[in-house]
Amino acid sequence: MPIGAKAIDRSRYRDNPSVLTVLRSPRVLARELLAGIVVALALIPEAISFSIIAGVDPRVGLFSSFIMAVTIAIVGGRPAMVSAATAAVALVIAPVMRDHGFDYFIATVLLGGVIQVALAALGVARLMRFVPRSVMVGFVNALAIFVFMAQIPHLIDVSWPVYALVAAGLVLLWLWPKVTRAVPAPLVAIVVLTGVTVTFSIAVPTVGDQGELPSGLPQLFIPQVPLTFETLGIIGPYAIAMALVGLMESLMTAKLVDEITDTHSNKTRESWGQGVANLVSGLFGGMGGCAVVGQTMMNVRIGGARSRVSTFAAGVFLLILVVVLGDTVGLIPMAALVAVMFLVAASAFDWHSIRPSTLKRMPKSETAVMVITVIVVVATDNLAIGVIVGVIAAMVLFARRVAHFATVERRVEGETAHYRVIGELFFASSNDLTTQFEYSDDPERVVIDMSGSHIWDASTVAALDSITTKYEQRGKRVVIEGLNEASTAMHSRLAGNLGGE
Repeated sequence: MPIGAKAIDRSRYRDNPSVLTVLRSPRVLARELLAGIVVALALIPEAISFSIIAGVDPRVGLFSSFIMAVTIAIVGGRPAMVSAATAAVALVIAPVMRDHGFDYFIATVLLGGVIQVALAALGVARLMRFVPRSVMVGFVNALAIFVFMAQIPHLIDVSWPVYALVAAGLVLLWLWPKVTRAVPAPLVAIVVLTGVTVTFSIAVPTVGDQGELPSGLPQLFIPQVPLTFETLGIIGPYAIAMALVGLMESLMTAKLVDEITDTHSNKTRESWGQGVANLVSGLFGGMGGCAVVGQTMMNVRIGGARSRVSTFAAGVFLLILVVVLGDTVGLIPMAALVAVMFLVAASAFDWHSIRPSTLKRMPKSETAVMVITVIVVVATDNLAIGVIVGVIAAMVLFARRVAHFATVERRVEGETAHYRVIGELFFASSNDLTTQFEYSDDPERVVIDMSGSHIWDASTVAALDSITTKYEQRGKRVVIEGLNEASTAMHSRLAGNLGGE
């Protein structure tokens, strides 16, 4: 182990099953493959929808989902997490397609992948430690609402059999696990409802109605754009936005899967894995993407998948379904997939977080951060923006809380006033530090004991400088003592050099 490296206690984690372990166990392999089939079926309508959002042919989104899933299964850092074409990435890069055409669109995807690899090398994944639990809970609840709301358009202006099929699907999804868990309930619901609509010729919206399915394999595509600063100026801002949104959504999803499965994943590997997957996707004319939270929850929670095999299988099955079995897949009623996604939404939502007993015990600031995260995600239709706002809100509320933790105790012994400062001192808590001293009433010698505090920033040093100056203007002498080693170093370096008078 390198000097200074921190050992990770892996005893608290259960190992993810390796590919070899899965292949050696028929039972586990069957579970992973069946989960992959269900995920592949759920990816088809969403990939088509996201292609429409981006303004490209449905084949672009479908091929991108296949390539992203297969690639991330090999190079990613979070087993069982599914990556594919997503709405977040599609929304970010759609203007490039609209204003500059397909070649610039693909060039943006490629540059976005390069930026993600670079960010991984810079250690951006370590920033995940600064995402508080309240933001994670808000992210999970917003995801559930996001998945639920995405199904509503499929229930508007449709015939009554659609509602009957959705209701039947939900009943099947609830009852089937009580019979057996050997075959995933979502797969059973999809097969049964498809059989019913085909047998009885029930006219309802199907997967085939969402867009044309491809009939051939993806081919290598090199965008024909000039390699100039002008091109970089066009695609650069969108590529940066794509990289940041994709990484944030992927790392948040990876952290969520870590908690669900009680296992650890390599976030840095996942970061550059996302970049590599986007590069491969772009090279084959795909629209790129990131982790898809809905299908990942379906894979992990509903399907019980735990390894890379399920993600790889989802990609392979997706290609087989749309290229080889396209006509059959096109018959699947959208009502079946809506029912499955309703189940995913219900399973993903953290119901414990909104129980009255939980809300009563939880600090109001924590609840506020969760609610803010959910509201922003729902309002913007963007999980990444919601997480950013949630983290900022958590920082502001945290600073507001700890701003009142610093206290000052005063006592006078003879010709000396003794002050003891207790608490963490930074820009928020040290702002009113100068108001807690009796400058006029104190004797000529003042001792400030800092042994119960810690200096974190220049604002605190500036506050101490101001206190010293106020006493010196009254002809009194100040002694600051008890600083710990780190505080002494900062105070010695900055005291008297911050421009104060």
